[in-house]
Amino acid sequence: MLTRLKIDGFKDLVDVDILLGPFTCFAGGNGVGKSNIFDAIQFLSLMADRPIADAASQLRNKDDQFHGGPGSVNSLLHSVGDYMADKISLEAEMIIPAEGVDELGQVAEAAYNFLRYTLIIGRRTSSQSEAKGPFSVLKEELIPINKSKANKHLLFNHAAKWRKEVITGKRNVPFISTTEGEQGECLINLHQDGGSSGKPRPFLASKLPRTVLSTARYASETPTVLLARREMQEWKLLHLEPASLRQPDELDKFSSNIGLSTDGAHLPATIYRLAKFGKKEGQPKQRIYTQLANRLADLIPDVKSLHIDKDEKRQLLALNVIERDGTMLPAKSLSDGTLRFLALAVLDLDYTETGLMCLEEPENGIYPDRISAIIELLQSIPVNPYEEPGEDNPLRQVIINTHSPKVVYEVPEDSLVYVEQKEFVKHNIRFKATHLSALSGTWRTEKGKTPPISKGKLIAYFNLDDNDYDWLRKTPDQEGVKKVKEREDLSILKQGKLFTT
Repeated sequence: MLTRLKIDGFKDLVDVDILLGPFTCFAGGNGVGKSNIFDAIQFLSLMADRPIADAASQLRNKDDQFHGGPGSVNSLLHSVGDYMADKISLEAEMIIPAEGVDELGQVAEAAYNFLRYTLIIGRRTSSQSEAKGPFSVLKEELIPINKSKANKHLLFNHAAKWRKEVITGKRNVPFISTTEGEQGECLINLHQDGGSSGKPRPFLASKLPRTVLSTARYASETPTVLLARREMQEWKLLHLEPASLRQPDELDKFSSNIGLSTDGAHLPATIYRLAKFGKKEGQPKQRIYTQLANRLADLIPDVKSLHIDKDEKRQLLALNVIERDGTMLPAKSLSDGTLRFLALAVLDLDYTETGLMCLEEPENGIYPDRISAIIELLQSIPVNPYEEPGEDNPLRQVIINTHSPKVVYEVPEDSLVYVEQKEFVKHNIRFKATHLSALSGTWRTEKGKTPPISKGKLIAYFNLDDNDYDWLRKTPDQEGVKKVKEREDLSILKQGKLFTT
C-alpha cells in the first residue's frame, strides 16, 4: 500500500508531495499532470523488475528528438526550453506484505513492513571530462519508518487497532543504504535482514543499470527487500480494453492462480475460477454469479443473472448475461462501459488481487445517471482501515483520475486531490508545473499540510449545465460518506451557478 509519494524532476512534476489513502481521486482539466502521476508510479513499479532504460521504454513518452525520443529516460526528465533536469528523484512510503513467496515458492517473512524507498537516477559526469555516461542509480535507500511514529506518517483516517495489526515486525537499521567508498565512489549497500550482524553487500553505483531492489529474488537472502519488490511490482495501471474483455478463454485458463490482466484479458476464466473455487473453502459456486449479477444490476436494472458457458467441444469459456425477459447477451453484445464495470466488480470479489490499482477516467462509457454506481464500486475495492485486515479485507488501494465534475461530486470529500498547472521559479527559471491541493477541513489539509483548493477555481471547474443539475438532484447519496456535493461551502443557485457561503 502506497501511502506517500514524492516526485521531483519527472516530466512536469517538480517538488510534488502526494498523500495517499485507500481511495484517492485526482481531478482536473486536461494536460495538468494527472496521467504523469500515474506514469511516475508505473515507472517505480517497472524499475522494481527491469533495468532503468527498459522501464522508461514501457512508458508513454513525448516524441521529442531533442529529449531523446519516445521511450528514452531523457524524455522523462523535466525540461523547460533548453533547460533539462539532470536527475529524477522518487520517494515512496509504503506498507508491504508481511509475508509472501519467492520465485522458488519459498516463504519470505518481512523483518518489518512499513518502509520508505528513495531512488535518484541520473547521469554521472566523468572525472576526466565533461562527458556524461548512461543513466544509473545515484542514490537508493530502503529504510524502516519507526513504528512509534507510524501515526504521523499514515495521515488518512483509520483505526489505531488496524494500524497496529497491519504494521508488523521490528527494525531500526536500513535494508538498502547509500554510502561513499574509500575512493570517493558511490556505493549502494544491500543489508541482511539480521540487522547489524553481517557485512552489507556493496554495489558500485556507477555500474548499476538497474536498482539493487530489483535484484532481490530469494527469501533465504533478503526477504524484506524481496517483499518490497513484490509490493511495487503489483502496482497496476489498469487499461481495461473492451476487445480483451470480450474474448473467451481456453478452458485450462481457470486454474487457481489465473487473474484478470491489466487490459481486462481472462475475464471469463477469472469468474469461472472464483465460482469453482470460491474465495473460501466450501463457498457455494452460484454465490459468485449472484453477487456479480446483483452488482451489475446497479448499472443495468434489467440484468437477472450471468454465467460462464463451458464449451467442452472447443474447450472455451465464454461470458453470458441474462436479462429479466430471458434474453441472453454474450460478451460481444455488451457495451464497453458494462464490461469495464463488470471487470471492476470481479476485482472487488477477487481477494487474491492485492496492491495498488490505478484507473484513468472510470466514467468512460458509463451513462451519467449511473456514475454513482461505479464510484461506489471503486470505493468497495480498497482496504477498509476500520475493519480487521485479512482475507476479507486485503491490503489494496485504488487511485483514479478524472476531468469529470460528475465523478468529483460523487467521491468522498477527503479523497479528492485537485490537480492544476501553476507557475513556479526554480534555478532562476520561470515555468509551469503540476500543483496539488485538497478540500479544506479534510485530513489532507488539516494533517497533511496540502494547500486548500481555491474555491474560485473549484467553482469554475464545476461549470455545469441544466442537465447536470437534474442529474445531481436525483442521484442518491451513499449513506455514511460525506461527498463533495454535500459540502456546505458549495451551494447551487436557481440560475445554475455555484457560490461560497
